[in-house]
Amino acid sequence: MLDRAARLRQLPEVDQDTIRLAQDPQFARWLEQITATGGCAHPIHLTGATTVRDTHSGEILHHYDTTTEPGERLLVRCRNRRATVCPPCSRLHAGDTFHLVRAGLVGGKTVPAHVREHPRLFVTLTAPGFGPVHHITTGTERCRPRRAGQCEHGQPVGCSARHTDTDPLVGQPLCPDCYDYPGHVLWHAHTGELWARFTRTVRRTLASAAGIAQTRFPDHARLSFAKVAEYQKRAAIHVHAVVRLDGPAGPHDPPPPWATADTLTTAVCSAARAVTVHSPYSPATGQHILRWGTQLDARPLRAFDDADGLSDDAVAAYVAKYVTKGAADTAAGTDYRLTSADDIETAVVSPHLRSLMRACWRLGGLPEFAPLRLREWAHTLGYRGHILTKSRAYSTTYTTLRAERAEHERTAAGADLPDEPEAVTDANWRYIASGHTPGAALIAAGVAEDLSRNREIAHEEISRWAVD
Repeated sequence: MLDRAARLRQLPEVDQDTIRLAQDPQFARWLEQITATGGCAHPIHLTGATTVRDTHSGEILHHYDTTTEPGERLLVRCRNRRATVCPPCSRLHAGDTFHLVRAGLVGGKTVPAHVREHPRLFVTLTAPGFGPVHHITTGTERCRPRRAGQCEHGQPVGCSARHTDTDPLVGQPLCPDCYDYPGHVLWHAHTGELWARFTRTVRRTLASAAGIAQTRFPDHARLSFAKVAEYQKRAAIHVHAVVRLDGPAGPHDPPPPWATADTLTTAVCSAARAVTVHSPYSPATGQHILRWGTQLDARPLRAFDDADGLSDDAVAAYVAKYVTKGAADTAAGTDYRLTSADDIETAVVSPHLRSLMRACWRLGGLPEFAPLRLREWAHTLGYRGHILTKSRAYSTTYTTLRAERAEHERTAAGADLPDEPEAVTDANWRYIASGHTPGAALIAAGVAEDLSRNREIAHEEISRWAVD
């Protein structure tokens, strides 16, 4: 008969590791840590200590260290926003984003409730065309049926097929050789500057419409925004933004009488069509004049129960849902950085994305494009901005939301620190590892699934109670 060690060696690796964890004397405490991270898929392992002392007497008010923890380490969330990387942390990030965006629309989190009466728009700015691509069709519609003949590379310039949203051809160029890959990459690299010039032009246009000097605009009004970048099927970014017009002191100040939704809409549309950015000149590509695409949408947000416009919660939910999407969900490149040209060839991406990455790597090696850091951002196709950005006065911050949640969790756990203004905190922490062993990953996934199911049940109960 095989002894216990021999039987364990015959088990699959995951089973062996799961049994090892379950038999550990500190398994209960380890499971508490996993639950505290929400079942994080790639937790950070830290070791160290935190001590809170009275400033005058030196008395220790609170002390914690990891010497008694399993493995002498503390597990904390990875905080990755991508659902393809860590679903539990992305769900938490989506919740924070929802509250951040919603607070700037309806108030809360230090933002006054009357902010919903300010002029507010939901604006969509698109990328220009870099060449014809296959697109999703509806009903009896066909992709590009009116175009006949061939391009100079011998490829058809039309397409009579019907494409669903799952068709791998959607977003792919009809002729890769005709597609302006350098222009696409350079447009991504300058999207941040294009947005900055857009907001400056909106302010100048509003000042001119109000009959005030452009330099005096901050004395009369303030433009606030929160924007999210979305990769389309063709791998080009669209920008969706909540744009709000406040008084000079921000959301606490009512806007001037001339500041209306119509005035803001006109200024936004005019600025979007006017702004341009010139790329650096290169003998290899020439100079590109970069601008927003011709498709533009600026819709007022619904205040209270107004029948016109979009609802505040719908916009906040849309933004929150998008920021958690990973590269596997969109044509956004990869979730990891590319360190060499060989990484591009082995990446699991479409031929279109691979060509964009190659363009980043090729242009990134030219001295005139060095400031754009195209090779460093080849995994995002040249775009080096954050997925979500906001102006300072729009609403609260992620840091504030996370601090409030941490304080709530400490209080709920009975670990509330004394409210002592004359205290100093000494913290000494060190990173030692990240991720899970195979068995730990399986248990963490189960914890995450249980917590998710509990939230669904609670939501269903609340909805049923509200209906009753």
